[in-house]
Amino acid sequence: MLPERLRKAPTWFLVPALAVGCILAAAGFTRIHAAQQTAPPAGTPPALTPQQQLIHQGKLIFDYTPQYAAQWTGNTLTCTDCHRLSGTVDYASPMIDVAGLFPMFSKRAGHVITLQNRIQECFVRSENGKPLPADSPQMKALIAYINSLWTNGEKNKPYKYRGLEPLPQLTGNPARGKVIYAAQCAACHQADGQGIPDAYPPLWGLNSYNDGAGMVHNAKFAAWVQHNMPLQSPGLLSPQEAWDIAAYVNSQPRPHFNQTYKSY
Repeated sequence: MLPERLRKAPTWFLVPALAVGCILAAAGFTRIHAAQQTAPPAGTPPALTPQQQLIHQGKLIFDYTPQYAAQWTGNTLTCTDCHRLSGTVDYASPMIDVAGLFPMFSKRAGHVITLQNRIQECFVRSENGKPLPADSPQMKALIAYINSLWTNGEKNKPYKYRGLEPLPQLTGNPARGKVIYAAQCAACHQADGQGIPDAYPPLWGLNSYNDGAGMVHNAKFAAWVQHNMPLQSPGLLSPQEAWDIAAYVNSQPRPHFNQTYKSY
């Protein structure tokens, strides 16, 4: 099975292939170049509108974050490593209809936050980087992409399969988790947890999420794993096995959260 980083987006959000020739990265992906002034070949779709280009740019940042937002990332994780298939998979923290929920109160921040603030939280925690400036082209592109997934058009109405599917409150055992990890996870994420570049993400170490990220909480990690992994057989693991894997993975070394960004 192809790793998700190499798969195509769902057919309902396929951007015309012409965009590949229209959108180029320059100076750290800070602008979108216009299409070449030549007539498109017969049968090809029309050139993208500026808004479609912005959405496509946002999807590139979402799927290839370290490449297209390198200045603000501190590891090799992408947004789609947690929000599967470009944020479209149920119970994998999908982005569907998320835009309509902001602004919202954040328990972690202790105040009302905007969607831009929430993206900044991900950059300083899961990406172990720096806050993406709210007025940057990258932020505007990400907002455009997430807005394009706002399908119900209603404020404060969450998507039915939003977030993670909760599991029973259990206690994970790292020793058991190590054995299960070797059998079910190591083929892709490797025995040392470092994954395979551009295919499977690292789960611990310097290139993974820091200890301020949401996934460092075993309840969240276990819920994500039980519903989404192993990739070829989601749901194969029992809730207890998922908790055990979470306990093992989160017992491994990882970067410390930069307290300079504790307001995020």
